[in-house]
Amino acid sequence: MAKKIKIDQSTEERILDAARKVFISKGMSGARMQDIADEAGINKALLHYYFRSKEKLFETIFKEIMQQVLPVMSAIIESDKPLFEKIRLFCNEYIENIKKAPFIPIFILSEVNKQPEAFVKRMWGNKKPPVQLFFQQVEKEIKRGIIKPIHPAQLMMNLLSMCIFPFAARPMFQLVGGINAKLFDELIEQRKKHIPEFIIASIKK
Repeated sequence: MAKKIKIDQSTEERILDAARKVFISKGMSGARMQDIADEAGINKALLHYYFRSKEKLFETIFKEIMQQVLPVMSAIIESDKPLFEKIRLFCNEYIENIKKAPFIPIFILSEVNKQPEAFVKRMWGNKKPPVQLFFQQVEKEIKRGIIKPIHPAQLMMNLLSMCIFPFAARPMFQLVGGINAKLFDELIEQRKKHIPEFIIASIKK
């Protein structure tokens, strides 16, 4: 009879730490279970004991990250802060969190296209993303004459796409633009201020 391996919390955390590093450097598709086992300093059999597949491991890390990110982003959207301040905070927090897990945008885009309803439910449960509160605030600012007429969904799409796309297309930017990793990280850091100011300038009356 095969000897049962006792689950050790420290080993599991070491695996998760290793997986995060491998996913960041190689992405979901490029990462291999052997890479993660090597990074964690364990054999592949033990890795499979804790996590049956790369997909299960990725799912665990994804849920962990989303549990940290979603409450922060929802709190910003639901807050009573002025619209321009909210835009600045949203961009700063969103980019800062994606920097820590740059493999997330491609995974989200893939999952949303495959099964949008299931994915949204997995992220927010039975709740709905608080976008309607943001939409209502945009409409109020239009009526007050603070910003130019714009469909709230357009503004939300501008925010998300300008934050996400550089991460999703990073290999292309680096290859075509001759941008090394250090410069790319510097440009991303600059976008925390560049994006909100660009968007605010485009809608401000």
